[in-house]
Amino acid sequence: MRNPLVDKVFYLAGYIEQYGSGTVRMVEWMKEASLPEPEYKEELGGFSVYFYKDVYIEENLRKMEVNERQIKAVMYVKEKGRITNREYRELNRVSDESARIDLSLLVKMEILVPKGSGRSVHYILK
Repeated sequence: MRNPLVDKVFYLAGYIEQYGSGTVRMVEWMKEASLPEPEYKEELGGFSVYFYKDVYIEENLRKMEVNERQIKAVMYVKEKGRITNREYRELNRVSDESARIDLSLLVKMEILVPKGSGRSVHYILK
């Protein structure tokens, strides 16, 4: 809260334990649930907190510096459940090498997980 008098009234009334402790708990709970941290915004003369139930939304992926081809692939996996190198190439019209590099980066960023072996490798969301 921005007004210390209001803070004190809520504290004395037993509505809050201490200033700021709730936000710390919210962040911890979101991390425990493998969800993105809440986003705090001051807007329209007030304060808003946004909770996201899915870490793999375009806005969050952009913040993670995922490129547009990779974002398209993550959205594809969300819809279809998996993606192969071939599907990635067809989806983005890229070479085999570009697909391998992009998919490897998504694995390194712990967004995708490879499954299978040899020619039957596909990728799913972590």
